[in-house]
Amino acid sequence: MSAAHPGLDELIDTVALLRAPGGCPWDADQTHESLVQYLVEESWELIDAIESGSREEMIEELGDVLYQVLFHADLAAHTDGERFDIDDVARHMTAKMVSRHPHVFGDREAETAADVVAFWDDLKADEKPHRTSVLDGIPRGMPALALAQKVLGKAEKVGVTDASAAAPPAPPAPTDEDELGRVLLGLVASARAHGLDAERALRAAVRGLEAEVRAVERAEGAAAAAEGPTAAAGGV
Repeated sequence: MSAAHPGLDELIDTVALLRAPGGCPWDADQTHESLVQYLVEESWELIDAIESGSREEMIEELGDVLYQVLFHADLAAHTDGERFDIDDVARHMTAKMVSRHPHVFGDREAETAADVVAFWDDLKADEKPHRTSVLDGIPRGMPALALAQKVLGKAEKVGVTDASAAAPPAPPAPTDEDELGRVLLGLVASARAHGLDAERALRAAVRGLEAEVRAVERAEGAAAAAEGPTAAAGGV
């Protein structure tokens, strides 16, 4: 076991003190919902620090995101119907990571990162049996470009790989991220010049792709249901 982390313990105590009676009135008034905007802002600031910041900036922004987690946990600990704290969050995450890494904590073998990715979907399906679509669980609030990339990856899993088939002929695909960035920026500039909203347009296209994915899943589900009784009868 690792040694205690006094700095983390001190921050947990600080959050509790600020939210306790006699602490900060603003902190005491917050809810999970009112804090969402700050979590989003702090997450983007952390991304900026990772991409172009210094060590000191990363420490600061990681701390800001950590503070949001601790704040939500302390809020839950004092909210009827929730009553969980940061230890509950940590224990749940530990159990989840152990379950997701049977090649480390169990007897499953994985020599490469690709091997791990290959069986993660099975593990997630076991953890969340209520999910009926590969699209379930994708955060709807993601920026359009990140959402498109996520949905395209999910679409491939059900055999929907022709999302670009309706697109007009284009120049050769970019070969590196610098070139890709310039192409994307050019597309956004062109859209803006024509009075179009690139974010809204891409979200609409993603919704169309999602509809196609769900249609394929429904068709596969119906086919499996139709084959079930026949298969069962043939085995009698």
